[in-house]
Amino acid sequence: MTTIQRDEVQTVRGQELVDPTGDTIGKVEEIYLDTETDQPEWALVNTGLFGTKSTFVPLKEATRDGGMLRVPYEKSQVKDAPKMDPDGQLSQREEAELYAHYGLDYGESRSGTGLPEGGAGTTGTAGTTGTDTAGTVGHDTSGPNTDDAMTRSEEEVSVGTAERESGRARLRKYVVEEEVTKTVPVRREEVRVEREPVTDANAGAALDGPAISEEEHEVVLHEEEPVVEKRAVPKERVRLDKETVTDEQQVSETARKEQIDIDEGR
Repeated sequence: MTTIQRDEVQTVRGQELVDPTGDTIGKVEEIYLDTETDQPEWALVNTGLFGTKSTFVPLKEATRDGGMLRVPYEKSQVKDAPKMDPDGQLSQREEAELYAHYGLDYGESRSGTGLPEGGAGTTGTAGTTGTDTAGTVGHDTSGPNTDDAMTRSEEEVSVGTAERESGRARLRKYVVEEEVTKTVPVRREEVRVEREPVTDANAGAALDGPAISEEEHEVVLHEEEPVVEKRAVPKERVRLDKETVTDEQQVSETARKEQIDIDEGR
């Protein structure tokens, strides 16, 4: 018999299920109870990539190992188990098929789980089986056989912000060259010949010297040329500063919620 007791069902859900070598099979999603003994009989385990497949594993000889649940079945055997619809109740045929896969004996008298067709069968803790012989109603996930109501839960999405580095900015100074053209006025001297007649006013200067001779007069000419001078002149101060701007972003997330339907059995 399994070492998992009825009052331990809530603590087992969500634990990891491992095989004899310690290899993780998956996480326990639900515990299915035997309706006659009210004891845990099957574990519904999420296996496969991202837990997308649900598989039934018998809890016979299952043991608790710290925060894990250990079963005497190899991981490959569990993953190859027959696919069953986890709708809250296993039929006699489904239960017999599972027993055969795990190599367990199955009979109508075995632990009250192999009931004839039309019987109560084995139900999950989330299933609805009507009023049992003890007078309690259903197997509510919010507590073991408490009242005639089940708890409906849903996920609420909370959105916050987290700060992360989005980039860096830096100032870098470097030298470039450009051609600068300016216009500057420059002066130069040119020779101009002036002639004047000899008069009584300038006769003295004109007749000073030999009457006929050779003579040279020289005039020095000047001109201006552009002279370029460069000097560094501070123009402006440049620094980096930060300012905070606020944008709006839409965030989408999938939230799960439970819904309750009425299944009227006939």
